[in-house]
Amino acid sequence: LLLSLLLLLLLQIERKREKEEETKKDHQFQRRLRYRKRERARYQNRKKKTMASRPGFAYDFPWSKIGKMKYAIYLPMLYRGIVSPENDDSDQWHFHMTMIVLLRYVMAQFFISLSRIHAITEKTRIQSKGIDFKQVDREDHWDDYILLQYIVMSMVHFCPGLGFKNFPLFEKKGMWQLLLLHVGPTEYVYYWLHRLLHHHTLYSAYHSHHHASFVTEPITGSVHPFMEHIMYTANFAIPLLGTWMCNGASMAMFYVYLMGFDLLNAIGHCNFEFVPKFFAKFPGVKYLLYTPSYHSLHHSRVHTNFCLFMPIYDYAYGTMDKSSEELYDKAIEGKASPKTTPDVVFMAHGTELLSMFHLPFAFRSFSSRPFTTDSWMLKMLWPLTLPAVAALRFLPGVKAFVSDKHRLKNMNIETWVTPAWGFQFFIRSEFKHINAKIERAILDADERGVRVLGLGALNKNEALNGGGAFFVQKH
Repeated sequence: LLLSLLLLLLLQIERKREKEEETKKDHQFQRRLRYRKRERARYQNRKKKTMASRPGFAYDFPWSKIGKMKYAIYLPMLYRGIVSPENDDSDQWHFHMTMIVLLRYVMAQFFISLSRIHAITEKTRIQSKGIDFKQVDREDHWDDYILLQYIVMSMVHFCPGLGFKNFPLFEKKGMWQLLLLHVGPTEYVYYWLHRLLHHHTLYSAYHSHHHASFVTEPITGSVHPFMEHIMYTANFAIPLLGTWMCNGASMAMFYVYLMGFDLLNAIGHCNFEFVPKFFAKFPGVKYLLYTPSYHSLHHSRVHTNFCLFMPIYDYAYGTMDKSSEELYDKAIEGKASPKTTPDVVFMAHGTELLSMFHLPFAFRSFSSRPFTTDSWMLKMLWPLTLPAVAALRFLPGVKAFVSDKHRLKNMNIETWVTPAWGFQFFIRSEFKHINAKIERAILDADERGVRVLGLGALNKNEALNGGGAFFVQKH
């Protein structure tokens, strides 16, 4: 009996131990499962952000996790260059860096706005497909390269014993040295580096991030992972350091090279052709300077047209796309992406004064997010709204303009904007003026063959036009 009780006790202990072991394994499995889900979610989120199939070493910028705080890097530059110029260097390094950084942002904004104004770009647009919000979000940190290059240049400038300082304002011979060093080493090195980055290992780890943007915008050219920008910065430093070593360096060198670089980079990615035929067809030009359509083929076909700005190396090594000139001719003649008639038009209008900055061609960072007036940066721009109101109200020839173009399955949809703000719809003396703008837009849409046109918000105010009945009765 005692033996039976002992065996029963041991059996219960063993069952309890097995049950605890199973529970422990189940908990471990659940933890592993949760861990895998978290890691998968983290990977998917990062993939959405990076768009590289296998992000490599030093993919993210060091300041990628601190958001807008990254701009604190500029504070010493602003303090010594603007607030306390007496503490600046003898060559006014911080002041000139401040001006260069500011000009780079201004140039980027100019080309962003230019490329998004449909009235300007629709005639010579290259790719008809629009951009999506994934691309907008991925390119949201396009200016990281400006921060990086400012840091690198300042580190070299302040490196003890190097002597990369005390630059004169201008040195004529340095401009020629700068040009030759770019045309020679930098263009050549970039060409082969670019081809190397298209090797499947480096492409999946880094360069696929850039090529995730099939349809490019002016800032797309500066959207690369951190490691890739390190490679580019080292290459682009050759003309600057080379000119300095040849005793031709000056502060003007930094303005000319950095601004010129950004200009050509934006031109190549703007997605509309504007290089005139007489210039593009001039003997030898096609070897020395690319066009927007030339570089567009690199994004659509990937393994052709590798050059930085000068196609001569594509011609020399057989990577020039044979349809480059054909696409240029089509684009400049308006045949690459022919203008299409929208099926549906929605007529919107301005709301409060600051809403003008929410237009896609105003500020991309504002227009890609829900409208709000809480931003202190936006409030600083309020004085600019007054001349805008006056211009749209009193300049002759102002009419409703295209804000957005979208495609829903087989339907082309456009948003047109009546050039009027919310407060104007409550001033009776403005009714005739606003109705004239709306009527002209309706007649233009009808002439183009638009199937449906909807008046949004106050465009169909009862007091203004009887919910739109005024136009129906008149026509």
